[in-house]
Amino acid sequence: MDAQQTYDYDRPTRMLFLGEDRLADGFRLIGFETHPNPEPELVDRTIRELLRGREKAFVVVDDAVMQQDIPSLKRVRREGGRIVVIAVPALGERPKLGSEVARRLAALFGSAVVNAKAEP
Repeated sequence: MDAQQTYDYDRPTRMLFLGEDRLADGFRLIGFETHPNPEPELVDRTIRELLRGREKAFVVVDDAVMQQDIPSLKRVRREGGRIVVIAVPALGERPKLGSEVARRLAALFGSAVVNAKAEP
């Protein structure tokens, strides 16, 4: 194992939230670095910096950010690796599942089944 690999293991995983300000408050309280209501350029720049720095990160974005055309966000979702990205719905909204599996299920069974709200 070389020095760079050892250094990577010693670096903490960054936890970031990029999205709606009301959600950002909650994520900030549990220790996330937050970027409320970010412009697409900020999201792109933040993810590019993580990639450039070869950082480990757990990135939570809201559904609105996930649906935007942000090149670096698409790249990390496609490639995987040290940066994990998940989406959460806006407060009071039902989740919009955006994974490849969700799209295939929607194609087979219809989007109403995939996005159905679980009954208590």
